[in-house]
Amino acid sequence: MFTAAPMRDDREGYGLVTRTLHWGMAALFAWQFTTGIVRVVAEDSPVDAFFWSTHYSVGFTLFCLVVLRGLWGLANLHRRPPHAGPSQERLAASLGQLLLYGLMIVIPPLMIVRAIGLGRGFTVYGVQLVAPGEPWADRATFAPLADAHVILAWTLLACIVLHAAIALYHGFVRRDATLDRMVKGSSALPLNPGPDRP
Repeated sequence: MFTAAPMRDDREGYGLVTRTLHWGMAALFAWQFTTGIVRVVAEDSPVDAFFWSTHYSVGFTLFCLVVLRGLWGLANLHRRPPHAGPSQERLAASLGQLLLYGLMIVIPPLMIVRAIGLGRGFTVYGVQLVAPGEPWADRATFAPLADAHVILAWTLLACIVLHAAIALYHGFVRRDATLDRMVKGSSALPLNPGPDRP
């Protein structure tokens, strides 16, 4: 008999809203980092022009989604499934999630403030959210924001790659419920397999 997936998280797994936000944002981050990598290896090419034209809009979308996801996570905080492993691993997982959220929250506003501060305004998907105006200061003043944006963005990419590697480790080496819960919503696998588990 078909059972609809729960919308909210519970102690056994992640609900449909959390999983949709997670995988939707993963796809957008893959696109966003592609725009950055193309910018580095093929700047001013037609391919770069195509990808880079989406960078600000997708970045703003991700910023909105991470705020939404954070609020949803707080609303489900006491319902969410526990992390696997001993206490040190659970602490590391929690700190890793806080680091990811922190980077995702901080990175987009750096360039939004820079664009507005330089008088360029801010446009998302062709909709002008902030009109161009008088610059607040010169480019040199806002250079640290651009530098921080780039450094933190590559740091975020490294954290995402590590996050994915750890998830795959849980799914295919440790073979616990961690990956299943984010893919399927729940899992028949144990949260903490014993040492004799194949």
